[in-house]
Amino acid sequence: MGNESINWDKLGFDYIKTDKRYLAHWRDGAWDQGTLTEDNVLHISEGSTALHYGQQCFEGLKAYRAKDGSINLFRPYQNAARMQRSCSRLLMPHVPTEQFIEACKQVVRANERFIPPYGTGGALYLRPFVIGVGDNIGVRAAPEFIFSVFCIPVGPYFKGGMKPHNFVISSYDRAAPQGTGAAKVGGNYAASMMPGAEAKKANFADAIYLDPLTHTKIEEVGSANFFGITHDDQFITPKSPSVLPGITRLSLIELAQSRLGLKVTEGEVFIDKLDLFKEAGACGTAAVITPIGGISYKDKLHVFHSETDVGPVTQRLYKELTGIQSGDIEGPAGWIVKV
Repeated sequence: MGNESINWDKLGFDYIKTDKRYLAHWRDGAWDQGTLTEDNVLHISEGSTALHYGQQCFEGLKAYRAKDGSINLFRPYQNAARMQRSCSRLLMPHVPTEQFIEACKQVVRANERFIPPYGTGGALYLRPFVIGVGDNIGVRAAPEFIFSVFCIPVGPYFKGGMKPHNFVISSYDRAAPQGTGAAKVGGNYAASMMPGAEAKKANFADAIYLDPLTHTKIEEVGSANFFGITHDDQFITPKSPSVLPGITRLSLIELAQSRLGLKVTEGEVFIDKLDLFKEAGACGTAAVITPIGGISYKDKLHVFHSETDVGPVTQRLYKELTGIQSGDIEGPAGWIVKV
């Protein structure tokens, strides 16, 4: 596919085969230098631990075309560090930070023609991942590993503008206490597929998960992090060992405090105390912010600011963060890495 055949205004979040991806192997205790390849098919042993025991992790980040034509990677050092934490949890070798960053840069350069133009609201989404491979059948760490990065052009998450969505509390658990919730591993997402499908069937955007221990506190919104804005302008987001430490969440925490002057709290968000919040949202790499219009719990819908209009604080946070990502607003030191 040439970029001349891409309708930038109709891009969604779907797989598109791009020109090249990065591929590196870990054997005999070390990663090789890695290479770019046109082959988008992985060739692995049928006994690979990634297939049978879920020994794998992944990341998601974006590259943006700035107004001056340059290319911005948003906070890739944070992605590298989080992948290293995920690898530690699953007994996989760390990908060195510099190799991670260099791999991402190589993939962006090799697929530059797929970066959506400035002003379209789109970006080049990068998906780094590590998987356990090699001949094995026992429940143990793999003898070999693959680190790869591929990319796809994606459009703006909100077609026709950012609008609130309604969510429903799920009776299912996403991740167990002391489990793998804080690691970005496939098993956590597999566990969310059925609850998410049930929520969508009931005409909700997705499911919201409560803490597995007591089922009294909000933990995550689908595959995103939750935040709320209180009536006295506090930014509150759940803190738990089973919540994924999102990079968008981290960025919003810093911006809410430094740019908007809000008091920030990482703590408990009780499901029976939603009246504390005048606005609420979900945040993640794909959408940046998804405004939450209402949350359905025990067949009652609690509405925040509005089911149709985005709250002013949420709107300010969204404009600040997307402005930094596109290069229109100066970001904090180290947030933007030029390719």
